Amino acid sequence: MPQPDHRGVEHRRDIEALVAQLSVAEKARLTAGEDFWSTAAVERLGIPKVGLTDGPNGARGPHLPGSAPPSVCLPCGSAIGATWDPDLAAEVAALLAREARQRGCRVLLAPTVNLHRSPLAGRNFECYSEDPLLAGRLAAAFVRGALAEGVIATVKHLVGNESEHERASISSVIDPRSLRELYLLPFEIAVRDGGALALMTAYNRLNGRWLSEQAGILHDIVRGDWGFAGLIMTDWFAVADTVVSATAGLDLEMPGPGRAFGPALAAAVAEGTVPEEALDAMVGRLLRTFDRVGVLDEPTPPDRPGPDRPDDRDLARRAAAAATVLLRNDGLLPLAAAELTTLAVLGPNADTARIGGGGSAAVTPHYRTTPLDALRAALADCSIVHQRGCDIDRAPRPLGAPGLACDGFEVEIFAGAAWEGPVVHRRHLPEMRFFFFDPPAADLPAEGWSLRARATVVARESGRHRFALTQCGRARVLVDGAVLLDGVTHPPPPGGTDFYGLASEELEAELDLVAGSPVDVVVEFRTHPGELAALRVGFRLPDVDDLLERAVDAAAAADVCLVVVGTSDEWETETRNRTSWELPGRQAELVRRAAAANPRTIVIVNAGAAVDLSCAEEAAAVLQCWFGGQEMASALADVVTGAAEPGGRLPMTVPHRFEHHPSHDNFPGENGELRYGEGLFMGYRGFDHRRLPVRFAFGHGLGYTSFLLEAPELSSSTFRRGDHLEVAVPVRNTGDRRGAEVVQCYVAPDAARLARPPKELKAFAKVTLDPGQRTVVRLELDDRSFSYWDPGQPDWESLEPRLAALFGVERLPPAERREPGWQLDAGTYQICVGRSAGDLAHRVAVEVLAPPDHHG
Repeated sequence: MPQPDHRGVEHRRDIEALVAQLSVAEKARLTAGEDFWSTAAVERLGIPKVGLTDGPNGARGPHLPGSAPPSVCLPCGSAIGATWDPDLAAEVAALLAREARQRGCRVLLAPTVNLHRSPLAGRNFECYSEDPLLAGRLAAAFVRGALAEGVIATVKHLVGNESEHERASISSVIDPRSLRELYLLPFEIAVRDGGALALMTAYNRLNGRWLSEQAGILHDIVRGDWGFAGLIMTDWFAVADTVVSATAGLDLEMPGPGRAFGPALAAAVAEGTVPEEALDAMVGRLLRTFDRVGVLDEPTPPDRPGPDRPDDRDLARRAAAAATVLLRNDGLLPLAAAELTTLAVLGPNADTARIGGGGSAAVTPHYRTTPLDALRAALADCSIVHQRGCDIDRAPRPLGAPGLACDGFEVEIFAGAAWEGPVVHRRHLPEMRFFFFDPPAADLPAEGWSLRARATVVARESGRHRFALTQCGRARVLVDGAVLLDGVTHPPPPGGTDFYGLASEELEAELDLVAGSPVDVVVEFRTHPGELAALRVGFRLPDVDDLLERAVDAAAAADVCLVVVGTSDEWETETRNRTSWELPGRQAELVRRAAAANPRTIVIVNAGAAVDLSCAEEAAAVLQCWFGGQEMASALADVVTGAAEPGGRLPMTVPHRFEHHPSHDNFPGENGELRYGEGLFMGYRGFDHRRLPVRFAFGHGLGYTSFLLEAPELSSSTFRRGDHLEVAVPVRNTGDRRGAEVVQCYVAPDAARLARPPKELKAFAKVTLDPGQRTVVRLELDDRSFSYWDPGQPDWESLEPRLAALFGVERLPPAERREPGWQLDAGTYQICVGRSAGDLAHRVAVEVLAPPDHHG
């Protein structure tokens, strides 16, 4: 009979009986992956292998970035954070879950809930926010949305993974209060409120020890304090210890074959260094987690991606618009299309679809639309002139990207290494970049296969183009039948940065091309013993001396100038942090000069994290569209023309100066340590604490209509432990069009026993209203809304007698020391309601009362 777990959820299988039927070798096998993207199977007992897939903004399936078939590419994590909309996060997760199941996977490696501690962190675009409550509520909704479709969401990376610098070894040094109140909180909310079934440990160490070996985190806090009964897995190739990790609370090592777990764990049980009961507990948790979504009752599904669906496009477009933040507007937006004759569209991101960040989050989208193309479609009667103004590419962009565009590459795959014999597989690549950890087809040998790709490419500009090849394997490039790059005869040495640092250095050559004249390109690749299979053939456009001047002239001649600036998946990516807060290249100069030439200039910020926007002070309007997924450009055109509302609010603070950022003195780390020296005063908490003005406050965002937030009413003027305080906020749309508002509630203690931030976000709600419509937003506060973590002073009992003896007294004067735990102090607290951390319309006091037995 099905048995309910501690949450009352029915299990389909008797897991204890199932574990009892497994041999030690079979149980140990289940604790490590079978391969790169699946867990192990035990066929004799009907335990299937279970597929896992990245990621936060697209379900890639059992493929590495650059080698996957197309899938829906949704807005990145910071964009979802900007929506401030848990219901939308759940919709996004449900779509990703359906995509995962089509690709044979029941575990989704998302969401990423690490915090935006520094704007330079390479994976900020994957993460929701600098605030743990906002990140946690979105994560909880994401988990529920995936579970509703029978897919396990994996909340990652536990914990302190806010930098990519030396990420596999660096120690994040975090004090107990900051750990509990900030960095663990999103995970806790995802577990307690979202019902998360899986967590992933981070690569980094925490206070000197790898997370996979910390029983204090995995066992005591996650499983003990939070009641988590699910699966805890490593990140891919992360450090783990056979004995320590098995007894600390880790269940699964990925990918396979196992290194610390698997056969090594079976041997440890046989030797008696790991109790078999510990192994049983690990396997029981893994199987119960799978059983919760019915995995054990179903065969492993095939990898059969579905088609591009209109409903999915609609959701992606709606989410991208809901994430778009209107930072400034002097009334120019939305554009009056009927009055617009000429539009200058400038910037390096205008004619390139920068829709996602780099690394494991990357997917192959069904399509890419550039902002320039979307604006031309939306403003068909307007004359649009484009100038890129400058370039920002760190590395040559792959063949097939704008500049040397094509309809993609048709690929023939051979079972041998010499491009001979019958073609055993065919596939299509939109660009010349791929990465295979395993052969691209199941019946190919691990080594000794080859491929040939063909395309006809057309140059956008005449001049000398630079081509570059970087490889894991051996490759050559032929243009119109002549060898241009030969990495077979003359392979470049290792040392490149592509493909997680596994690629070769670049091999370069130059070629003159004529705009509009097609050339035939053939790329031949073969595997090489001991290497993965990866290749990027890229190009750089011809150098042009007056790029910026052309752009400024175009701005001056147009009715309106729109400048699309930002970063790319090269600047914001897994494995490395950004090195500068400034916009890459000459983009800041482009913005300043365009705004000086045309006062009707709109700046579009196409980046996944905060960037320096001092250059846009003179712009008439500033919009941030993030990495908005495959529908980003269409959603941007909707917002610019007024077909959609800019529904986003900033999930992080944008300061005036980078040096003002609280983490500035302690990032990215040195000598193996990354000190979280600002403690609790991270993000807006730190700016408030130091009373530093900011350019755009946390939670800031404008719209095309106006709202009135009336004075909030509290359900009580007092609060006791265990109460629930309702904050009722009347909201009215006082404008002339439908729009959205985010009501934000911060709690500020009038006085504090321990150091605390001046105020902290404790509740929020997004509401959409028609013109003149009024509603009452009801927010709820509980014990934790007023509480802080007190780590106590564990050594006080040993210190006090020695100090008393030193002064010749029996006891020292009383000094309050508490046991570690969440503390709710009596006193007056201000309930602050407004539109952002910098725009608080109302403050109402509430008195937190001491418990009846309190005598302090």
